[in-house]
Amino acid sequence: MIEAVIPRRTLSNLDVFALTVGIVVGAGIFRTPALVAGFAPDAATMIAAWVAGGLLSIAGALCYAEMAAAWPHMGGDYHFLGRAYGERLAFLYAWARLAVIQTGSLALLAFIVGDYMQVIAPLGPAGPAIWAGLAVIGVSALNWLGIRWGAAAQRWLTLVEVAGLVAIIVAGFVVAPAGAAPAPVSEGSAMGLMMVFVLLAYGGWSEAVYVSAEMKAPPRRIAPIMAAALALVTALYVLVNLAALHALGFSGLAASDAFAAEVMRRALGEGGAAAISAAVAVAALTSANATAITGGRTAAALGQRFGALRWLGHWDLERDTPGNALVAQGAVALALVVAGGFARDGFRMAVEYTAPVFWFFLLLVGVALFVLRQRFPDTVRPFRVPLYPILPAVFCATTAYLLWSSLAYTGWGALAGVAVLGTGAVLLLFLKPGGQTQPGRGA
Repeated sequence: MIEAVIPRRTLSNLDVFALTVGIVVGAGIFRTPALVAGFAPDAATMIAAWVAGGLLSIAGALCYAEMAAAWPHMGGDYHFLGRAYGERLAFLYAWARLAVIQTGSLALLAFIVGDYMQVIAPLGPAGPAIWAGLAVIGVSALNWLGIRWGAAAQRWLTLVEVAGLVAIIVAGFVVAPAGAAPAPVSEGSAMGLMMVFVLLAYGGWSEAVYVSAEMKAPPRRIAPIMAAALALVTALYVLVNLAALHALGFSGLAASDAFAAEVMRRALGEGGAAAISAAVAVAALTSANATAITGGRTAAALGQRFGALRWLGHWDLERDTPGNALVAQGAVALALVVAGGFARDGFRMAVEYTAPVFWFFLLLVGVALFVLRQRFPDTVRPFRVPLYPILPAVFCATTAYLLWSSLAYTGWGALAGVAVLGTGAVLLLFLKPGGQTQPGRGA
């Protein structure tokens, strides 16, 4: 029998808020506005897409919040899927988190850190991979030391990250308006791809539910925390795009490979352009730290359910952290960084490896809300998603579209991710879930 561990409630509302903002506002916002502008027919449609992306993300967050308030657990999605579909499908998801989703995300964020740190402090041809490896080791070690270290780092990194976005916003509006230029021509079919990039920039908000059992506040508070965090992110994203339009113009933004650097260069010269490299690295590091925090908790929940993996389930009560799970997660992510170092584009490889599996399970979690309403109608739900079933249906439809898009636009890396998921299905033939004792304080 494996003893279940209930983590202590050590996280404040601010910690959960910073975790949500920090993992969403990654380095993607420094690149995707130009891509979105390239697919949009005009500036008004582009801004509307960013607003719509925020609203869709809030709808998804409210769906997750209902399940997290009813069943707060460090397993997050893994716990919800187990209740809705059974232990075997939940195992595949937890395996995917450890071997594909979370570790792949950690690796791709580390590559962003590496690319921009290489600009600031070059380490030779292998510099980006070396910096990426150091980023993985750093955030893993920091969170192995304890949740207090990880949460404190998250608060400060998020503050610096948001300050960087505010600097771009201010710089963009200070710069003289760009002259009028012909708008880029956009195909009608590109509208869907525009939303793919928008929603990818908003990705990561679901990670907050992994610390629902560690919140000091009542579980129902996770809904307004997640919604407020995403409202802030939406406001920042819209303002960043408006500032970029003011400084560069619509066609100038669409044609820019590094719009943030261009805006800062026009406002502050070459020093401003160099500073933005550090801002992007901090943004990626912020998301990487949050990814390490939440990913380790899924692996620990998996280890507490399967006897053969009990090493993963160890929870250090002194440091309030799943130390062994963090080590395992960091090792897998480091292996992906090494593999990416030999690839032509390590970041793109990590995206392709991760995306289809991620969207597939996110869709299953969205459907799980309907299943759980039917299977457990009498469960106390401190928070219920408003406008049910309309909001959950919109969330599921959006996620299904992103799953299709990720399969349509990714390459061989996607097949590798699916193959690793298949390996988990084979392992499931030899693993059996072990019962848990009554929740206790042991490791």
